[in-house]
Amino acid sequence: MHASLWNGSGIILIDKPRGPSSHQVTAWVGALLGCRVGHSGTLDPQVSGVLLVMLGNAVRLAPLLLKHDKEYVCLMRLHADVARERVEQVAQEFSGKIYQRPPRKSAVKRSLRIRSIHCIEILDVHNRCVLFRVQCDAGTYIRSLCHHMGLALGTGAHMQELRRTRSGTFGEHMAHTLHDLSDACIRSAEGDGAPLRSMILPVDAAVPDLPRITIRDTAVDAICHGAQLSGVGIDSCDPFTKGTTVAVLSRNNEFICLGTALLSSSEFTPGTTGLVIAPTVVFMKPGTYARGWKKAKNKETDAAIAKR
Repeated sequence: MHASLWNGSGIILIDKPRGPSSHQVTAWVGALLGCRVGHSGTLDPQVSGVLLVMLGNAVRLAPLLLKHDKEYVCLMRLHADVARERVEQVAQEFSGKIYQRPPRKSAVKRSLRIRSIHCIEILDVHNRCVLFRVQCDAGTYIRSLCHHMGLALGTGAHMQELRRTRSGTFGEHMAHTLHDLSDACIRSAEGDGAPLRSMILPVDAAVPDLPRITIRDTAVDAICHGAQLSGVGIDSCDPFTKGTTVAVLSRNNEFICLGTALLSSSEFTPGTTGLVIAPTVVFMKPGTYARGWKKAKNKETDAAIAKR
């Protein structure tokens, strides 16, 4: 695809196949859509499953998305016979906080780290093959987990196959294959953009748990230019505390930016003066909404505060 089929921001969940790297898959998505792309949570070439690909300005979400908890289904091969009861016992022993050092094959520094295993569920044991589901912190190495479980069992073990089934709130049932995306792009190029639009999630889908602030239309463009938000520009908001990361939306429920609360929601009333939110990552393009603020003559105050 040579023409750009997607000009906005968004997220698409790709069901990464085994073989290509996460970088290659992401590059293919970018080539199909003709837009800037990035991915969150690298999967090794031989690992399949949920890969979050960020489109356009959504690449700025990477620091948040990288922190998402993950879920995997893993096939571990033991190096000797072990009773299922013993396997389940050892699996429970690995629940909670564990120490890990990244494998030699990893691209990061091999420093000791602490990660939390929220749950390990043994799904099946057949001969020396153990199928299990694990819910864990971001940055947990399942290859290392298999190795350490094998040591605890006294048999040795290695990871034979791995699939990521969830990243944050995004499950594998929401993911699309590269073939599906390619077909949708062809239809979009032919004039039917509905299949492609149905695949792309709005940016705010990545931050469903953040407190939300709805602002007036006249305050939107100032925020897009980096201005801080005062209470005058706020229509309504969820409860939040000082220092909290919040999602700022328009009255039409469009995601404008992420911001840091300069005070708690109990310290102001929507419609009153005083700075409330400092934007940190802006997703909406300036000019999307009509300008509702006047440019200050003094250059030092040129970044007008969104008070209107």
